[in-house]
Amino acid sequence: MRAIEITQPGGPEVLRPCERPVPQVKPGEILIRVLAAGVNRPDVFQRLGQYPVPPGASDLPGLEVAGEIVDGDLTGSGFNKGDLVCALVQGGGYAEFCTAPLAQCLPVPKGFSAVEAAALPETFFTVWSNVFQRAALGEGETLLVQGGSSGIGTTAIQIATALGHRVFATAGSADKCRACEELGAERAINYKTEDFAAVVKELTNGKGVDVVLDMVGGDYLPREIDCLADDGRIAIIALLGGAKANVDLGQVLRRRLTITGSTLRPRPVAFKEQIARELRERVWPLLEARRIKPVIHEVFPLADAAAAHALMESSAHVGKIMLNVAAA
Repeated sequence: MRAIEITQPGGPEVLRPCERPVPQVKPGEILIRVLAAGVNRPDVFQRLGQYPVPPGASDLPGLEVAGEIVDGDLTGSGFNKGDLVCALVQGGGYAEFCTAPLAQCLPVPKGFSAVEAAALPETFFTVWSNVFQRAALGEGETLLVQGGSSGIGTTAIQIATALGHRVFATAGSADKCRACEELGAERAINYKTEDFAAVVKELTNGKGVDVVLDMVGGDYLPREIDCLADDGRIAIIALLGGAKANVDLGQVLRRRLTITGSTLRPRPVAFKEQIARELRERVWPLLEARRIKPVIHEVFPLADAAAAHALMESSAHVGKIMLNVAAA
């Protein structure tokens, strides 16, 4: 099969086309003929040598795919060979075939293309597990999304808005802010020209937001604490701004704040299965009704994965960057 491998740690140029054997299905897995795959920040970190591959996972990059089921034990799953699914995987998505735990597969929403479906798993699993499970965004509560124009950000804005929450977001340009507001953010804040903490407090009449979805870390954390409501929660999912921060723990104590974080890739299948069940129940109907949809910035052929990574690292995109694996 055709695939893209990481030849050594380095820049996008280390991504090279190769031929690999079709992966063998293990118990609890299915084999998918991949039609499309998503490009995500963890793929970039893996390429740089900063994100180790979990034991037993493919060394090929790619954490989400959509395609046709061609093999595997489907007993009791409701799926059949030939069905179109999208799946969260631990690696191996940049290839013509990929194995996936059956429990981490979801049907392609009605009316969705393979590219649209492949844009769902990584961001939707991440947002649901962090915003709605760990941070427990509840009825009537408000959300601040850092990096609102990213794949994660565009997903978080749409899901939270569709479920009735006030959402604010940050982004790095007027165009990106406008895109966030078009997706449902009540106010998008240009972090290069505005103090997001001050704006959030003004918009909430001094109360602050209940939940912050943070992919920055670093010096953002004390400002996020400053704009949290009492009993507020910060869910950290990445550290693009650095792993160290000076935190006023007095505020954490006095105002009963929670700072939590997680990474999705190493979590067990049973954990991801629960997320998949909740997504299918709560979010898939919103997708099929087109109340929310993935925002896709650009689609590259599989052979151009290096160009896709270069775009990801430029941060010039809004939404998802995708690979059309079915394209010649």
